[in-house]
Amino acid sequence: MNHSVFVFKTFCNFAHQLCNCKMTQPFPYKILNKQQTIGQINFLAGSHTAFLFIIDYKATDGFVIKQDKLDANFIQFRFHSHQYPKNETPNHKPETIRWDIFPISLKEYQPKFEYVVNQIQKGNSFLTNLTQPTKVQTNLTLFDLYYRSFAKYKLWLHNRYTVLSPESFVKIEGRKITSFPMKGTIDATIPSAEQIILNDPKEIAEHATIVDLIRNDLSLVAEQVEVKRYRYIDKLTTNTKDLLQVSSEISGLLPENFHQRLGEIIFALLPAGSISGAPKQKTLEIIEQAEGYKRDFYTGICGYFDGENLDSAVMIRFIEQQDEHLIFKSGGGITAQSIMEKEYNELIQKVYVPVC
Repeated sequence: MNHSVFVFKTFCNFAHQLCNCKMTQPFPYKILNKQQTIGQINFLAGSHTAFLFIIDYKATDGFVIKQDKLDANFIQFRFHSHQYPKNETPNHKPETIRWDIFPISLKEYQPKFEYVVNQIQKGNSFLTNLTQPTKVQTNLTLFDLYYRSFAKYKLWLHNRYTVLSPESFVKIEGRKITSFPMKGTIDATIPSAEQIILNDPKEIAEHATIVDLIRNDLSLVAEQVEVKRYRYIDKLTTNTKDLLQVSSEISGLLPENFHQRLGEIIFALLPAGSISGAPKQKTLEIIEQAEGYKRDFYTGICGYFDGENLDSAVMIRFIEQQDEHLIFKSGGGITAQSIMEKEYNELIQKVYVPVC
């Protein structure tokens, strides 16, 4: 073994041991309530200071962490061109992965699904995102999952959760704000999978509803809102199979002074439409009644502001540490055209990690 290979492997082993060791220090970041989170985001963005932010599903709690306060022992992330720490080692091929899942049964899922469909038939919702937790048994830790995975957005919080999200929430470049709602998933190995997902009436209706909701949300904070791309396909590689997912791109123009009001702008868009439904407020009540568990930070958002521009993600593909167990939270959109078995299978299909 040459010297450079030895040094690289030694560094990888050290990084892995560092982030998986039993930390004696308490988690150093204080959770903030809604008003504190908004105020801190406004203050830091207004002074063009770089920071990471994490906000829960109900948009009631969050973390706002200045760049110079980040500690790699407790938190690491990679969002496109932004990552911490800067010297993250390259992803590498994992050894054989054990990945056993224990999802809710179809019998347990049925009353939840039927409640949602009944609410839709009553006209209380057009689209409801129904999710459930799944216990996972694996030989990987939260940090292993972070370190070995490929995803558009990766986030790891020590002893809390790992996010491996393919879905952008909003990006801000200059005054331009763009959202990328994702709705529609299919196994890429199915013959003619792309044509099937793009021509499925239920998927068409679901995606149209979300695009309309996001367009209306952006109109609350921006002008000149328009759909730039409609229902384009992304391919995702996972530990079990390849998937196709359908997204759209919607953009608008923020006011000149948006930095001073960035906190209000972000919270005006929450919870994200793609993981709640429409109309949003009534649908949130339906979700609360149907799901029977706490999403907590799952389907919240995380993002990074570099002093000028912002990039953020919806926190899906979410694995949480609960005592000695790992819990993977997943789900999908329910419409009047939904078929229970198909929706149940989609919930299970999404319990994956994007490794190759």
